[in-house]
Amino acid sequence: MIISFDVDGPLHGPAVVLLHSSVCDRRMWDAQYEALVEDGFRVVRPDFRTCGDSPAAQGPYSDDGDVVALLDRLGIERAALVGSSYGGRVALGIAALHPDRVTRLALLCAGRPGHRPEGPEVREFGAAEDALLEAGDLEGAAALNARTWLGPDADEAAHALVRAMQLRNFQGSVHLTEDHELPEPDIDLAAVTAPTLAVGGAHDLPGFRRIAAELPALVPGARHLELPWAGHLPSLERPAEITDLLRKFLHPIR
Repeated sequence: MIISFDVDGPLHGPAVVLLHSSVCDRRMWDAQYEALVEDGFRVVRPDFRTCGDSPAAQGPYSDDGDVVALLDRLGIERAALVGSSYGGRVALGIAALHPDRVTRLALLCAGRPGHRPEGPEVREFGAAEDALLEAGDLEGAAALNARTWLGPDADEAAHALVRAMQLRNFQGSVHLTEDHELPEPDIDLAAVTAPTLAVGGAHDLPGFRRIAAELPALVPGARHLELPWAGHLPSLERPAEITDLLRKFLHPIR
């Protein structure tokens, strides 16, 4: 089975893969997807398992393995990876395990392989989400996620979209009784060779801010940029600004 995805742009254009947050699905990239296609990139945006249109796995899988298999199916040997939150964690894993396949790496408030964000804010959020899910209040849990992860510049349309995406993800996974995801392999971030931009948000939870700030010490040549206006999902908070940021960062591969 192949995960759901969109692909557009010139067949032989430089490839860019947009990897979504686990709170969202591939729709979170609507603004950036269209703009990058117009710029002449071949743009791919998949849905991870149980997110968006991708169903649950029926056998062993990994999200990084799914993305690499999708690139193989599309005949894409090398691509730039853009990852948001969990999608950034997946992108980092691919860039470390398959450095020859990654041309550039843009990480927006990314997670990190082998590491879980810590701190009282993360624990408080997790406890509140667990309580809502245990009570069967999926809509309340989706609203909590939108409030937690979107920064102050997000408009109501962004909040509505995140609530809808997260609710659908909950509905796709809440009744699963078996987890087929393979254990995450040991990842050596020093193996990453792609130029890397680690973006943090000043309004994000401190645990995620630290991940972005620490990446230059772990990934050779990585550059850290903290956006003073951003929460955890900057591509939805100021779409045009993030589109411009990505265009500038990706320009050398065009």
